[in-house]
Amino acid sequence: MVTASIPRRLARRSRTAIVAALTVLLIQTLIVWNFSNLDIGDEQRAGGGGGSREKRDRGSDRDDVGGHEQRQQQHRKGAAPGAQEHSQAMNGYFSHRPKEKQRTDSNNENSVPKDFENIDNSNFAPRTQLHKYQTELMKKPVSKQKEHIKRKLALEGKVKENSLLGKTSNEVLQYVGNASKNTSSSNLKDSYKSSKSHHTKKSGSSSPEIKYELPPKCEITGKEAISALSRAKSKQCRQEIAEVYCQHKQGKLMPEKVTRLCPLEGKSSNNVQWDDDSVEYPTVNPVRIAFVLVVHGRASRQLQRMFKAIYHKDHYYYIHCDKRSHYLHRQVLQFASQYPNVRVTSWRMSTIWGGASLLSTYLQSMRDLLEMSDWSWDFFINLSAADYPVRTNDQLVAFLSRYRDMNFLKSHGRDNARFIRKQGLDRLFLECDTHMWRLGDRKIPEGINVDGGSDWFLLNRKFVEYVTLSNDDLVTKMKQFYSYTLLPAESFFHTVLENSPYCDTMIDNNLRITNWNRKLGCKCQYKHIVDWCGCSPNDFKPSDFHRFQQTSRPTFFARKFEAAVSQEIIGQLDYYLYGNFPSGTPGLRSYWENLYDEPDGIHSISDVMLTMFHAFSRMGLKRAESSLHTDGENTCRYYPMGHPVSVHLYFLADRFQGFLIKHHATNLAVSKLETLETWVMPKKVFKIANPTSDFGRLQFSEVGTEWDAKERIFRNFGGLMGPMDEPIAMQKWGKGPNITVTVVWIDPINVIAATYDILIESTAEFTHYKPPLNLPLRPGVWTIRILHHWVPVAETKFLVTPLVFSNRQPIKQEELAKFHGGPPKNAYMEQSFQGLNPVLNIPINTVQVEEARKNAALLGANLENLVDNLTSSMWSAVDICTTGPSSCPVMQSCAQTAWSSLSPDPKSELGLVKHDGRLR
Repeated sequence: MVTASIPRRLARRSRTAIVAALTVLLIQTLIVWNFSNLDIGDEQRAGGGGGSREKRDRGSDRDDVGGHEQRQQQHRKGAAPGAQEHSQAMNGYFSHRPKEKQRTDSNNENSVPKDFENIDNSNFAPRTQLHKYQTELMKKPVSKQKEHIKRKLALEGKVKENSLLGKTSNEVLQYVGNASKNTSSSNLKDSYKSSKSHHTKKSGSSSPEIKYELPPKCEITGKEAISALSRAKSKQCRQEIAEVYCQHKQGKLMPEKVTRLCPLEGKSSNNVQWDDDSVEYPTVNPVRIAFVLVVHGRASRQLQRMFKAIYHKDHYYYIHCDKRSHYLHRQVLQFASQYPNVRVTSWRMSTIWGGASLLSTYLQSMRDLLEMSDWSWDFFINLSAADYPVRTNDQLVAFLSRYRDMNFLKSHGRDNARFIRKQGLDRLFLECDTHMWRLGDRKIPEGINVDGGSDWFLLNRKFVEYVTLSNDDLVTKMKQFYSYTLLPAESFFHTVLENSPYCDTMIDNNLRITNWNRKLGCKCQYKHIVDWCGCSPNDFKPSDFHRFQQTSRPTFFARKFEAAVSQEIIGQLDYYLYGNFPSGTPGLRSYWENLYDEPDGIHSISDVMLTMFHAFSRMGLKRAESSLHTDGENTCRYYPMGHPVSVHLYFLADRFQGFLIKHHATNLAVSKLETLETWVMPKKVFKIANPTSDFGRLQFSEVGTEWDAKERIFRNFGGLMGPMDEPIAMQKWGKGPNITVTVVWIDPINVIAATYDILIESTAEFTHYKPPLNLPLRPGVWTIRILHHWVPVAETKFLVTPLVFSNRQPIKQEELAKFHGGPPKNAYMEQSFQGLNPVLNIPINTVQVEEARKNAALLGANLENLVDNLTSSMWSAVDICTTGPSSCPVMQSCAQTAWSSLSPDPKSELGLVKHDGRLR
């Protein structure tokens, strides 16, 4: 797997180095992972199991995935040429992904999810189990390895199949009720204790204990239901799963037949025409719109900018903030109070991707709007903070006024049978513990045509009244059916409309442009919250702007936009619709997003964040003392006080510029508390080791966590990592010939933690991989080297910070070894790469080893000093300002800077309504 140039180079080294290198190469050949194509690192570990590994489904969004065993077969068969035997030996570590079948005519919002057939904790095996198997395998003669692998894989397939049921595939969870004739009373007594006590049932030696408040009312025999019970966290959720399953099994849950009330045969096919010039003609009796904004997260400025673009005094705005988004809710309450036609829901739900809670949110919002007698609206439009208008408010009103009796929904565009199967409508789901649990199969009710597509729509008031208030057979039974449905908002309104008396009002167009990229957007990225694989649209970039001007159908909104990824495209659209801001307007290229706010409490952030934010605050105070302080005076010297007040991400020209930490400090000259804000920026950590090399494909390398394969960025901006994190190495490539590079992970004392090869195909743009390292990682500055033909071509560094806090309290002496001592026996993996140290000229220095041992025992101020020294090697304090009066005479006001979170931001600031009824 290496070229002929490698042994030639090694031959020039000493005999000891040759022997060591050949030994390591032999071992590495058995453990090498080859990667190809665009998204190399998809085989990444999931968050469970204390460091387990997940195998990501490689199928396309068009092809149904047959289940866990089928995915295992895909992994075993798809290894790279020349490494297939070794990939088998590694239990499926390979990179070649099957060719994805693209479908551009899919219109439902989440692209008809792939079947996530078997979900259970058996997917999350401890990493040590795999390493143990690999070690044992390497001890066997090569001639016997294939037979051993076949037997092992066959056995594992049976074990995994059985683990889905918790015990064996034939076992069931017993129930208390009318015992069958073949069931003895002693068996019932053994199955459960008294119903007054908590009921428990073991689901296998490797599965968690299943506990109930009350026993199930039936035998739970479905493997999916048993899997859900074994994974649900709360007793209440397990109780709901058991009750819903039993109701469904007894035929009491799902409607069998529904009355179709549409007088038409088949589906209505209405067409609409639109000309942008139509807005020039005055509209008679213009419609009034109720915008329902369903928002979550912390991007308050992006929400305000979107709200500013769609606002008009003649329309109404009803905003629902996710129950978990406390910061955003506070911001929304603040700006909503400024306008009489803006209200915030008094209730809040925790909506999840694919969950039934989103449909409940829409239906409750509709009911609220109908009960507001002072709001006379004609259309209901749902939006999120990731939407943005592509036509003006006047154009939208003119269009809807022409078609005031119509309803605008986008259908899936494929045959219904296939849509039902791919959408999972024939499966029973339940939402609890903020998760959508798959419980088994079900039948589609007879008598109706099921439809679906995008969950973004425009509905007229008559249909909203019908779907909200009607008690007829269709609406009542459809609400029951879709209460236990995956992605219900993508199908409920379509199905009810198509089968209702209003079926002739449906227009197959939701007036939106959605940025679909199936290859990047269908990554099973939601399977931690739903037992299914689905897709999500990509964020628009500046290169997409032409798409807003070249649409062949009426469109008034587009999604998705994300200012943290690309604010420039939002600016382009804003200027296109409403013109440029006045010359000299500040903050047009800047974007701020809140990461932490004091009212949320420090428990809303991790120990790593809290440790680093304190270190950043101290860096700012040191900068104030070094750059603003005058000898003999203490007016610009400070002592840190308390936890940070707030933290913002700061972007300029769509590039991450660092963190803005607002914090308290006591001025030592007057002993007065002041509130300051410090800007810290990451130092450059990537460098080309050999600029004169002819190896020029590598453009950039970065290490982080929370890799977003869809947008191909790290969501953990700034890459703050601690000893218990699992870092991912990413490389960005230019086009060129196929090459193989070696990636080497080196810890702070020069222990080689991992090494693997990556096959870079000519068209590859990004590669990423998360090696299964044993935790904890040793704190300090790590290095990743990239070698081509064993010659270093580039390296990148990243910081693993020691923890000053544990569970948001100062770390204790007895906790130090757990977090700061490095992995047991310095072994990050079962295989040792110690033989590579002399080959790569990476000596292990006994002085460094001893210093690391001493550092691992530091506490209090000494530990803070260590963190400060490490942090300053990777970060710079760029500037500091004051939020109010300061005793430091040269300290600048934050409001007068261009970078502070208090700097002017006119593009997102909301002011008085203008004479034309708009804010923008």
